[in-house]
Amino acid sequence: MEENSLFARTVPQPLAARLRPQSLSEYVGQTHLLGPGKVLRRMIESDTISSMIFWGPPGVGKTTLARIIANHTKSSFIDFSAVNSSIKDIRNVMNEAERNRQYGLRTIVFVDEIHRFNKSQQDAFLPFVEKGSIILIGATTENPSFEINSALLSRCKVFVLKGLTEEDLMGLLRHALTDERGFGHEKISITGDMIRAIAIFANGDARTALSTLEMVVLNGDVKKDGTIEVTEETLEQCTSKKSLLYDKNGEEHYNIISALHKSMRNSDPDAAVYWLARMLEGGEDPLYVARRVVRFASEDIGLADPQALEVAVSAYQACHFIGMPECSANLSEAVIYMSLAPKSNAAYVAYESAKRDAAKHLAEPVPLNIRNGVTKLMKDLGYGKRYQYAHDTEEKLTSMQCLPDSLLGREYYQPAGMGLEGTLKERLARIKKWKKEHENEK
Repeated sequence: MEENSLFARTVPQPLAARLRPQSLSEYVGQTHLLGPGKVLRRMIESDTISSMIFWGPPGVGKTTLARIIANHTKSSFIDFSAVNSSIKDIRNVMNEAERNRQYGLRTIVFVDEIHRFNKSQQDAFLPFVEKGSIILIGATTENPSFEINSALLSRCKVFVLKGLTEEDLMGLLRHALTDERGFGHEKISITGDMIRAIAIFANGDARTALSTLEMVVLNGDVKKDGTIEVTEETLEQCTSKKSLLYDKNGEEHYNIISALHKSMRNSDPDAAVYWLARMLEGGEDPLYVARRVVRFASEDIGLADPQALEVAVSAYQACHFIGMPECSANLSEAVIYMSLAPKSNAAYVAYESAKRDAAKHLAEPVPLNIRNGVTKLMKDLGYGKRYQYAHDTEEKLTSMQCLPDSLLGREYYQPAGMGLEGTLKERLARIKKWKKEHENEK
């Protein structure tokens, strides 16, 4: 437990802390969970909560909601941080909760940033959740499916909290200007357009919205009558730089690389370049992006434009040579090329189809005629017998069987008609026709 210093009262709390809601009536947003008759609201009001995980982006009220539950519940409430807590700390808290249970008292343990706990730390909660010694409430910005142990997750109800709407944030900002805990004791001159601009800048994050408002007010021009005027210049300076929502190890990482891949597949260069910029400006390793583009070149373009793979590999090499920020231009060129290239997944589909057969027929023998008879014994056993050398024929073709007997007739590569693959499709059709006509010449 933290001790307050002698001078703690002299340091003013941030606006977001001063305005933290104390009850459901003050809480903003999440009406899909907390609106009249909604399940979470009923659970809180009736004090019948169970273990749960609050999952949502920063600044949407996860911690605040846990504190509101603490104010409503008749349980002992323990606030726990995943950032600076060890397994020993967890066990001490759990033992206290177990003693409470023996005396008929219920304990709610709130764990902020629960995704920061490793597997061993999360496992320490499990037996106490199972026994009912504690009700666990975890808050996380990361997808619980990836970050929470499946055994623990199966015993918790997941509630998804959404980013606040622009109207929610504007209401919150207006409340901050009139509430005595905020700037109600001040005379603030700020336009509705400025309030909207702050709400847009906050992008669903209440903490960012209130912090930005506090910054523009504290840096406003003080008039002779004491009015604090927020100018356009002050607003612009306070909202000139914003960190991108991007976690290289979290779900957003996978969401954005998926968006890049699917935008290129959909031949949308504008969207593809945007998602590329989101990744690079968010601090992503350019070599990771380049590797994904190399994969895309074969998976989604393939032989419709074989040069796409060359462009992708060249972009990877350029990223390796010069790094960020210079290599952003190389990746942009590659991403635009991939977006505009003709598309075919025939090579990818061919391999996936062949892979399934290969897994089912792992022991299929290689036909004798295409085995390499390098010793006398091998030749005596028929290795290489009746092998036909295609270069010896006028058409550079033979009707020789190359697949195992059990897979004879399988067709894995089925070219589309886009780009160069249209030409390849016609050639493959001619090859198959010729082989059909000469199949008795084996």
